[in-house]
Amino acid sequence: MQHVESFAKGVWIGPDAGSRAIADASTGEVIAKAGRADLDVQGMIAYGREVGGPGLRAMDFHDRARMLKALALHLNKNKQRLYDLSFTTGATQADHGFDVDGGIGTLFVFASKGRREMPEGHVLIDGGFEQLGKTGAFGGQHIYTPKLGVALHINAFNFPVWGMLEKIAPALLAGVPSIVKPATATCHVTELCVRIMLDAGVLPDGALQLISGGVGDALDHMDAQDSVTFTGSAKTARMLRGHQGLLDRAVHFTAEQDSLNATILGPDAEPGSPEFDLFVKEITREMTTKAGQKCTAIRRVLAPERLLQPLIEGLSARLSRVVVGDPRHEGVRMGPVVSADQREDVLEKAAIIASEAECVFEGEVAGDIEKGAFVSPKLFHCADPDAATAVHETEAFGPVSTLMGYRDLDHAVGLVNRGGGSLVASVITHDPDVAREVVTGIGAWHGRVYINDRDSMGEATGHGAPMPHLTHGGPGRAGGGEELGGIRAVKHYMQRVAVQGSPSMLTSVTGRWLPGADKKAEAQHPFQVTFNELSLGRTLRTEPRTITLDDVSHFAEFTGDTFYAHMDDAAAERNPFFPGRVAHGYLILSFAAGLFVEPAEGPVLANTGLDNLRFLKPVVPGDSIIVDLTVMDRKSRTEEYGEVRWHAEVTNQDGDAVAEYELLTMVAK
Repeated sequence: MQHVESFAKGVWIGPDAGSRAIADASTGEVIAKAGRADLDVQGMIAYGREVGGPGLRAMDFHDRARMLKALALHLNKNKQRLYDLSFTTGATQADHGFDVDGGIGTLFVFASKGRREMPEGHVLIDGGFEQLGKTGAFGGQHIYTPKLGVALHINAFNFPVWGMLEKIAPALLAGVPSIVKPATATCHVTELCVRIMLDAGVLPDGALQLISGGVGDALDHMDAQDSVTFTGSAKTARMLRGHQGLLDRAVHFTAEQDSLNATILGPDAEPGSPEFDLFVKEITREMTTKAGQKCTAIRRVLAPERLLQPLIEGLSARLSRVVVGDPRHEGVRMGPVVSADQREDVLEKAAIIASEAECVFEGEVAGDIEKGAFVSPKLFHCADPDAATAVHETEAFGPVSTLMGYRDLDHAVGLVNRGGGSLVASVITHDPDVAREVVTGIGAWHGRVYINDRDSMGEATGHGAPMPHLTHGGPGRAGGGEELGGIRAVKHYMQRVAVQGSPSMLTSVTGRWLPGADKKAEAQHPFQVTFNELSLGRTLRTEPRTITLDDVSHFAEFTGDTFYAHMDDAAAERNPFFPGRVAHGYLILSFAAGLFVEPAEGPVLANTGLDNLRFLKPVVPGDSIIVDLTVMDRKSRTEEYGEVRWHAEVTNQDGDAVAEYELLTMVAK
């Protein structure tokens, strides 16, 4: 028997005499026990704040991103161990792909986004400089800085690996230590995952701790610098959300809870069409993956009334081929639910649904129903969804879905929204007008709307697959919380701060040069300086170049850009923006590059693009241009090179800015 331990203040601590037994979902055999009444959760919180937080914040965003990648790589090497243990939770080999591989993939995504989208520094810039005076000598800048507390993640039983990793990835990237509290029924899998991550040797002390068993009085010791995230039932979420200590101290709390997710078959999807077949496939997958124990699974199925019978026949035929049994046995496609208690809960909720709907399909079970927590797939049909209430309010957290007909799209939209808010709704259609009408009708009630058809089905991720790039969460019944969503998720663990001062002061705070901040001129051309030697504010001021009428004409003929403002003086004068013939904007860019480029071989490897280009004032023949090229930002890309962002300001002979942009180059280290 496995004694599931907690990891507190750097030490593994075993269960006590009052621990809870954990049974194999397929056999009913007790395989583990977990829980300890005297676990020092207050000390764990303090350890996270005082040891884990400083250790993480000493690293910059890129250091922490590399740490996440190292964790993902180490887990990937050891995932077979997680597969083998996860069979005891009722998960099939295909289910492991959602939980184990999905969790590892989430780490990889946040590692990649951290390196590509976040600065090589300690604060995250939000938006641009806000000038608060006439000259720009004083202004404001929004930034995000890591909170100084801990993140307590209270997770559900259905995803013991992904559920943890999708929460700790953005928290650790933000620089906030995590305390993970998995559901006891599957905490033995989470414990193994934590052990594997700690064995990677890349996490600072106190960055990750584990509570196996009850959370104790942890909520009594949280404050405004801390965050609590919860995934589970609405009942538990209400209890946690209303905790007096969390309310008194304004502790950030987010919940992802009950969700009656729905899918709509478009009226264009006739039987035999790719969309009709896709609809049947998506529903079957969502009903049977993880035995329907997914917060994003399809609970309500809406189809045109005339297509109900062929849909029932198609779903029944496909569901009948699903073998339900011990996931370790060959040919089994759906395992049991996680426990006997969960089985009883699913059957109880299914009975409530049955009071308003007819069961039109119930599968068979190949496993031992006397010992295992097996539930056969159940498909219901609600003949009067307008009069029904239970089917729009009751979530059977298992392989149970209810089919209902709609008269038109307005009717379908109204039925979907009666769910009161969900994590995801989907529409399967090949008609763009249907997709637009559905999204505008249901978007406000759902965290994600998934559209699929014959064009996207080959690459589509699936109705029930939250992606780390996109928001996971939903309004109303779904909890009103938000997780994932790329770098936006990282910001949930940071404080948005408005910092005011001069451009030079704000440059020091943000680690990014701002226009108006101090510049540093050096004798050596900056294109001859390596990445590691380039400092913020280093500036090259070029010699002037006069633009002639011949230059404008030649550029027009050479490029084919003979727009009238460059070629016809009278026509240009009639244009309210120009005094007469003017130089092309791209001629100005080309001449600017000619002024600041160093032709000799050096550390600059490539020009990869430009951002935020603005043409500010026309340049007429006879004007001269000068360029100030300033190191604005630096970001490491590999061990060999990094990306340098240069601020280019082009001025004329009077000192007026005529163009401004940001140039990106790759520079050798």
